[in-house]
Amino acid sequence: MNTNKNKHIVVIGNGMVGYKFCEKLVAKEKNEHRFTLTVFGEEPRVAYDRVHLSAYFDGKTADDLTLTPQSWYAEKGITLYLTDPVIDIDRERKEVRSHHGVVVPYDYLILATGSGAFVPPVAGVEKDGVFVYRTIEDLDLIQSYARKARKGAVLGGGLLGLEAAKALLDLGMEEAHVVEFAPRLMPRQIDDAGSGILQRQLESLGLNIHLSKSTQEITGDDFITGMQFSDGSRLDVDMLVISAGIRPRDELAKSSGLDTHPRGGILVDNFLQTSDPAIFAIGECAVVHHMIYGLVAPGYEMAEVVASRLLGEEKEFKPYDMSTKLKLIGTDVGSFGDPFASEPNCKTVVYENKAKGVYKRINISADGKELLGGILVGDAEQYNMLLQTCKNKTILPPDPEDLILGSRGGEEAGAGVMGLPDDALICSCEAVTKAMLCHEIGENGHDTVDALKKATKACTGCGGCTPMVKDIIQGVLKQKGVYVRNILCEHFDFTRQELLDLVKINNLKTFNAVLDHIGKGDGCEVCKPALASILASLWNENILEKGRATIQDSNDRFLANIQKGGTYSVVPRIPGGEITPDKLIVIGQVAKKYGLYTKITGGQRIDLFGAHVGDLPIIWEELIAAGFESGHAYGKSLRTVKSCVGSTWCRYGVQDSVSFAIEVEERYKGVRSPHKIKSGVSGCIRECAEAQSKDFGIIATEKGWNLYVGGNGGSKPQHAQLLASDVDKETCIRYIDRFLMFYIKTADPLTRTATWLNKLEGGMTYLRAVVVDDVLGIASDLEREMQLLVDTFKCEWKEVVDNPNLRARFTHFVNVPEQKDPTIQFDSLRDQKRAKEWV
Repeated sequence: MNTNKNKHIVVIGNGMVGYKFCEKLVAKEKNEHRFTLTVFGEEPRVAYDRVHLSAYFDGKTADDLTLTPQSWYAEKGITLYLTDPVIDIDRERKEVRSHHGVVVPYDYLILATGSGAFVPPVAGVEKDGVFVYRTIEDLDLIQSYARKARKGAVLGGGLLGLEAAKALLDLGMEEAHVVEFAPRLMPRQIDDAGSGILQRQLESLGLNIHLSKSTQEITGDDFITGMQFSDGSRLDVDMLVISAGIRPRDELAKSSGLDTHPRGGILVDNFLQTSDPAIFAIGECAVVHHMIYGLVAPGYEMAEVVASRLLGEEKEFKPYDMSTKLKLIGTDVGSFGDPFASEPNCKTVVYENKAKGVYKRINISADGKELLGGILVGDAEQYNMLLQTCKNKTILPPDPEDLILGSRGGEEAGAGVMGLPDDALICSCEAVTKAMLCHEIGENGHDTVDALKKATKACTGCGGCTPMVKDIIQGVLKQKGVYVRNILCEHFDFTRQELLDLVKINNLKTFNAVLDHIGKGDGCEVCKPALASILASLWNENILEKGRATIQDSNDRFLANIQKGGTYSVVPRIPGGEITPDKLIVIGQVAKKYGLYTKITGGQRIDLFGAHVGDLPIIWEELIAAGFESGHAYGKSLRTVKSCVGSTWCRYGVQDSVSFAIEVEERYKGVRSPHKIKSGVSGCIRECAEAQSKDFGIIATEKGWNLYVGGNGGSKPQHAQLLASDVDKETCIRYIDRFLMFYIKTADPLTRTATWLNKLEGGMTYLRAVVVDDVLGIASDLEREMQLLVDTFKCEWKEVVDNPNLRARFTHFVNVPEQKDPTIQFDSLRDQKRAKEWV
């Protein structure tokens, strides 16, 4: 390929892929200036992140989503025309003409025109209130129209459709619907069972799902009033977002005589070259290997291929893996390899937990040696490792189910990320391999994620590779014999465990004292909450006094969880789920008086939502007068101790689980820890309190109590492991004291007990030796430290209520403390009032 200097390249399209081509070409040129670049963009702004477009409704601005500032183009010598699409290509004269009449010659032309929203040919799509979900301008229109709409629907239940459905929820629709032609959601990515789990998760959030629906007409005169389906049914809505797929933007290619596919898209060869050797097509407008790649990672790879070839490198675009992982409305969804492989061609292992909304499926070769593909819904933490295991045909462990369930001993199944081959693609967005990362870490000393971002651009795309990149950093440093210390941040050269010991030894009781004595700088959002937790775990002093308020997370700062719309939740403690009629009446009276939404939770509490920050102290005051305390729903501390009715009422119960649950909750309430803690007490082996899914759980036996620890019912479900069996109540409490204090003293920040136990060297065998057998000789110290926290407990709500200085913090406006936040609106939800997000 001709690589003479001063060749002129014109790029049509300034989306993610068009921008990435410019970035890669500039980087590869290394200031040699072989080419001059001109870019035409149709939109009024520079390239932005469409992958995270829905974050626009979560408060992100257009600037937040921008991939690079406009000044970058000028700095790199690139001429950029915005709001000026190219309308004509003269292939004979080799020049383009824009909408505003700009004529630019080219030696090479790059078509990065992307795709537009596919709008099905349904009668009435032109009505007001019907939108597509594609650009920031589309989102602005949707946001504006939603202010006067009550019932919204999305046409399309695929990836984009569910993202659009999240937008409707964020905009506070009274009703939000998803209409899908296929019999399941995300039909191209997940199977019927996975789709069913996903559907239940979405329905629990308030979405209404309509499957196997063919839309016949959008009804209404000038404005949409409903959707008529071919089966005769109808859905009344006053707003519709169409997200039924994409259509390649190939109209410019067609008008200039380039070869296109009958179903849309610009035909290119393996080098992304069109039927004109001087013109290339990349991204969603190109048809290569008989398909259109609708993901950003293959688009970036296309940009890499064309940039390389223009600089004389021999590189072609190979069939690209279309595995995907994303978070849809708070639910992880992933599919990789061949997700739909079926027996007898493979063996299928399925884990399904409907109660937790988790579905995992892996397809294994008939000989049991290779992973062919799989599906993850509700928990996709293992996605990256599973994808690499599949792509690299890594030999599977003897028990392949360990890949999705975790090995029984708590160790990582398989050899981990360091066992992958060197050419394993760790960051698919930027085509960064394991070998590239290892080289940068080992040879160039880039041993932090930030350093690797700058050196390789790994972790700068979707961010899904970040956990694996961290593991590679740890692995390479260990191979080099470097002792890896997981220091807290740049302000403290210590691990959390070391910090806890230093704070205790030096009797430091405020963040500033810790910073002055053993830290540097001013602190950051990483070390402030971590030190707040350490100080609370050691001294149990009021978290809002002595300058400690400013280092708390926002929820701890207001002793309440902030909710959508700017209101707060009030969650009084109800130990063991047991409550008197009088207390129930008080909760009802308070909720009615202050217009709060009430909800009975899975942890056997009654949550009250919708409180203005200025109302919090007076609400607490009324609850305290009735005998309630803070339930610490906002803190990294004990949340609840769930119980069944036990032997008091149940004919199967063998012990009084309610009384024990209350005793346990009363003992450990308010104890701050690296992460939240949940517990449960079951009165028999029927396990109605689900104790084995808790951080520590207790199950009654005929001889006493079995104590389980290290469980987790969250995004990565894990059964707790048996620590001790058939112990009496006093012994059980002692073991819990030791277990919790050992966890508090040794776990990293924001680490649940399940993850901590999995990473603990020696696992359960070692933990049992420490807690039960006292091999370290620290059992009495752990018990004494826990007793100090128990003895010094004070209700934080009551301290605010009784302290005028603390109480004064709870106002929206310092100069007008009685005025409430005018941006908070309310609407109705199933006969209750709820906060509506301001739009």
